[in-house]
Amino acid sequence: MAVPSTARRSNQGLDASLREYLETNADIVTRITKPVRMDDIGALSAQSDQPILFENIPEKPGFRLCDILVKNRRSQARTIGVDSANYLKTLAYRLRQPARGFKNVKTGPVKDVIQIGADADWTKLPIPFHKDKDAAPYVTAMNIIKDPETGFYNSCHAGTHAVGPRRGLVSFVTPHSHIIMRKYREMGAEYMPIAYVFGVPPAYEIMANFSGLHMDSWGEMEMVGTIMDRDVEMVPCETIDLTVPAVAEIVVEGRIKLNGKFRVGDVTSPSMYHLPHYEEIPEVEITAVTMRADRPIYRNHQTTPATDHQTLPRLCHEAVLYNRLTEIGLDVKDVRFPTWGAAVSCILQFNYPREGFVNDALMTAMGAPWLNTKLVVAVSPDTDLDDPADVYHAIATRCDPARDIIVVGNTRGSPYDPSAKPIEGQHPWRTVGKMGIDATVKSRHDPADFERAWPRNWGKVKLEDYL
Repeated sequence: MAVPSTARRSNQGLDASLREYLETNADIVTRITKPVRMDDIGALSAQSDQPILFENIPEKPGFRLCDILVKNRRSQARTIGVDSANYLKTLAYRLRQPARGFKNVKTGPVKDVIQIGADADWTKLPIPFHKDKDAAPYVTAMNIIKDPETGFYNSCHAGTHAVGPRRGLVSFVTPHSHIIMRKYREMGAEYMPIAYVFGVPPAYEIMANFSGLHMDSWGEMEMVGTIMDRDVEMVPCETIDLTVPAVAEIVVEGRIKLNGKFRVGDVTSPSMYHLPHYEEIPEVEITAVTMRADRPIYRNHQTTPATDHQTLPRLCHEAVLYNRLTEIGLDVKDVRFPTWGAAVSCILQFNYPREGFVNDALMTAMGAPWLNTKLVVAVSPDTDLDDPADVYHAIATRCDPARDIIVVGNTRGSPYDPSAKPIEGQHPWRTVGKMGIDATVKSRHDPADFERAWPRNWGKVKLEDYL
């Protein structure tokens, strides 16, 4: 069977390491060479719409820090080596392919420096505070755990409070993480190994945030090579039974204590509220730190306000919805969980042949297995998804609330949504309604009714050229 050209494209030229990736994509990387205090890094990062690299951190000499690698479509497309127009369909295609697995090697750049036991002090890393209410520096790196039954690697970005040189409190929110922890407990284990991985090409992180039925056939790390279309090399950890990316900048090894939990408050949620107000989470004991010798790059994910924190966990969701909507028979142009949608809103952009398709598309997205499709908006290809004002204009002028809105009550709500109703005795879970909005060009009207009016030469002349 013929494969679309965008899926056939070989990406063996994709960069194997983060520092190579930043060099290759230097045209979109903002390099800050002036001194920047740790307390200012988050606020400065959040003002950028493209990759940013801090090269001079006075409190942490010898380290660099990067952030904002996948905030917009342009930088997302760079992660898999295609242009923006082909990004979503290419990622969607590759997620349907078999797991490529990874290649085990004896050593790699991440083993230049090895610190074990008392020498493994992760507070020496440039771990920032993310908001005023943080009681400790907050780690947001990709982490790896292993299913003890299948051996498959599961990955996510479980936020961890670095409360001491060799101690953290880790917040797992994905269902697979909790299933794996339960398996260890049922086996009678007291600890679960975990590896925090800082500084890999962003394609690793996209795959690490996959959410769907897969752990019976592959883990996220087995699929990284698939979406990168290249071999991924892994090296053994020093103190735990895991392997990690050989080209990583920094790896922190640890053991999750499976018995006992600690209360922490004021979670930084992707909806940009302090929800849940508290959580009971387990402790992690740090056992080793390994890193590159030459100014290793700490990968941060500033959690607020509109950053990779909103975008990254939803990129695979967009690809999965692209596949499902295409199966319906829609000409899908894009699927977007916008940073300005508080991580509970989704926009579907497509052409449709006749009535009935839009509502099916809205219900498909609203019924997705994730908790971030509270508000789903369908728009036509002429709506600019990068412009919230244009999306709102489409809602205001192309939606008749009496016939173009679907409301469903009492569905699973996000624990990060303050409008959702808390479930008594089930903290932090909530219930909420969902709404689907048809803001597309209507087939029931004259298409000319929806043609926008623009000034002559709009988009051809720029005011800045005359200043």
